[in-house]
Amino acid sequence: MNLNQLHELPQELLYIWHAHRTGILLAAGILFAIVRLGLHWRSNRIDKYVLKHEIIDKTSDDTPRRSVVAQPEITPVNTQETTQTTNATRTKEPRRVQGNKSRKQTPNQDGDVLEHLQIYIFYFTLGGSTKAYAERLAANLNGASATNQKILPVEVHDLAEVDYDDYFITPPKSAQRSTASVYLILLPSYNIDTELSNFLSHMEDTHNDFRIDTGSLSTLAGYSVFGFGDRQEWPTEAQGYCTQAVEVDKWMAKLTRRKRAFPLGTGDIRKDVDQRLQEWQSGVEGILADLADGKGLGEGVSGSGDAVESGDEDDTEEPLASDSKPRRKVRSDAGDLEDIKVPIPVDFTSLGRSAATTNAPKAMVPKSSPTYASLTKQGYTIVGSHSGVKICRWTKSALRGRGSCYKYSFYGINSHLCMEATPSLSCSNKCVFCWRHGTNPVGTTWRWEVDEPDLVFEGMKAGHYSKIKMMRGVPGVRSERFAEAMRIRHCALSLVGEPIFYPHINALLAMLHAEHISSFLVCNAQHPDQLAALGPVTQLYVSIDASNKESLRKIDRPLHRDFWERFIRCMDILREKRFTHRTVFRLTLVKGFNIDDEASGYADLVERALPGFIEVKGVTYCGTSTAAGAGLSMQNVPFYEEVSAFVLALEKELLRRGLDYGIGAEHAHSCCILLADRKRFFRGRWHTLIDYEKFFQCVESKKPFSPEDYIGEATPEWAAWGKGGFDPRDVRVDRKGKPKVVEI
Repeated sequence: MNLNQLHELPQELLYIWHAHRTGILLAAGILFAIVRLGLHWRSNRIDKYVLKHEIIDKTSDDTPRRSVVAQPEITPVNTQETTQTTNATRTKEPRRVQGNKSRKQTPNQDGDVLEHLQIYIFYFTLGGSTKAYAERLAANLNGASATNQKILPVEVHDLAEVDYDDYFITPPKSAQRSTASVYLILLPSYNIDTELSNFLSHMEDTHNDFRIDTGSLSTLAGYSVFGFGDRQEWPTEAQGYCTQAVEVDKWMAKLTRRKRAFPLGTGDIRKDVDQRLQEWQSGVEGILADLADGKGLGEGVSGSGDAVESGDEDDTEEPLASDSKPRRKVRSDAGDLEDIKVPIPVDFTSLGRSAATTNAPKAMVPKSSPTYASLTKQGYTIVGSHSGVKICRWTKSALRGRGSCYKYSFYGINSHLCMEATPSLSCSNKCVFCWRHGTNPVGTTWRWEVDEPDLVFEGMKAGHYSKIKMMRGVPGVRSERFAEAMRIRHCALSLVGEPIFYPHINALLAMLHAEHISSFLVCNAQHPDQLAALGPVTQLYVSIDASNKESLRKIDRPLHRDFWERFIRCMDILREKRFTHRTVFRLTLVKGFNIDDEASGYADLVERALPGFIEVKGVTYCGTSTAAGAGLSMQNVPFYEEVSAFVLALEKELLRRGLDYGIGAEHAHSCCILLADRKRFFRGRWHTLIDYEKFFQCVESKKPFSPEDYIGEATPEWAAWGKGGFDPRDVRVDRKGKPKVVEI
């Protein structure tokens, strides 16, 4: 073959392919099919040969045991009973479980065999009835399990008092290693925002938080929920019957991966609640006995079989595929979204119920709600749907000539001319020393109706004047002070809740100033954005209840997960605002919580924010079960000598750091001492008082101004350090109204 023929060969092959390609492809297909059939036929012969030489030996415990024997002929074996062969003749196949399920003791999260079972009962209540049911249930369970040493004494917790992170992100760890936990949750139904709303938000956020396992409570041995409802008010679940219990049951199923120990129970408080609760309790007792005996929760999927009591728990999460990651569906009013591949940025630390699932805004405190009844019983006048006003005890005292509060000694504010109010009854903290009995709403975002500022302002004034008028017949009220009290000169925006939370707070402050009513606003350092946007205010307070993250968590019990980051950011904002606002740190000292060895920590915060004033006050014990449940008692109330010692230690630490603060005034009657920046000390006197007329002139000028522009006269001598600070115009009396002589 010469060179020319060699070059022509590819061209000849191409011609052959075009001429005969159909036949070539058909022949290749037939050949491939013959090979496949041959391999399949050969594989079947091997399987039949192996199956033909299998027998089943029946052991003494009736468990099938297979073996291979070398007999030429045997009776064929049923292929449904044959599930595995010898390793020498065939590959390993998926194991099929046959026979009865062997019972094993339930291991705890560390893999140990269960030796103890700890039962936790959680409840929420406003009126106290659910607490009574929870305590009775605990007593009954303790009695029923008294003979079972594996079941430990029941622990009962109020959901309004516990830290959710301690119980509802991961179960609490027991001192005894081989201990599993069971949660029993008793919940009433409310058609208002209460602590339950925050609890539900916490569970939802925990499940959706990418930093936390979606089934973070899966190490629980089990859980069950019982709801108290009123079918007369809310006939069906869709109309509100036991809705909170249904929601909690749903989220607990997700967080525990369906470890429902007993189905959701519900009872009508007007009809059959005792009977239904007894039935539910009997079922729970049976499950607890099974868990203690190591029998687990029963057959089927983890939990109580395939039953789904509170809606379809798969509606927001699809099962795992063998080769895929979990796929979530986001429920919204517009329908479900398909396969979200890019995560949507969500602030899980501050979001309440997701915006997609939030219904139309409703009243924060409806008139028909138990919150409304409780607050009005405590003396509050509810203004609109979310504001309130209440006459202060110091206002009553000043009207009777028995002394004003520390604000008169420190800043020259007469208590009988002061209105205590708030434009937001909701708060984002649950402080252990709060005297609001835990009845005010809570939340991390504003999700309610918003009343216009003029409605709030006029409602506050009307409520305050109405309560002042009620003092006309009280013995000892001075006529001249009563007449003066009918013209409000000052407004303390504190009372209850978080005033800065109100969306129109700047407009409300402007209305106060327009009528020459000075303003003191107190915030809890959990809303930095609102703090940064705050307009003119006569004096701006920030509550500083702890010097470090752990103490703040224990004392304020904030709802935001990033509470410390928010707190620190507010410190930085306060440092910037010291040029435009009179800024004040308010330190509430709680003995056993935030006094011992914390002066240095507070000095760190002062150094960071540089407030103009530091008020140090001993906690006032309210004597409620709420405080007691948080571990607070009269033993936590410091004596005035202890507050004084703390202030001296703090002053010394500040001076050591080059921060020039000194004791500007005191009010021993309310256990309060004022530290002030030395800029307020000149001409040999402290000047902590405020020139209110100058402040209003500054506001009305519409020009920038600083707190130094409205410094008032010198602090009176009787309010100086070591003089007690009691108003010399008045007479201090004892509890029986008799004059009381106090040695300073």
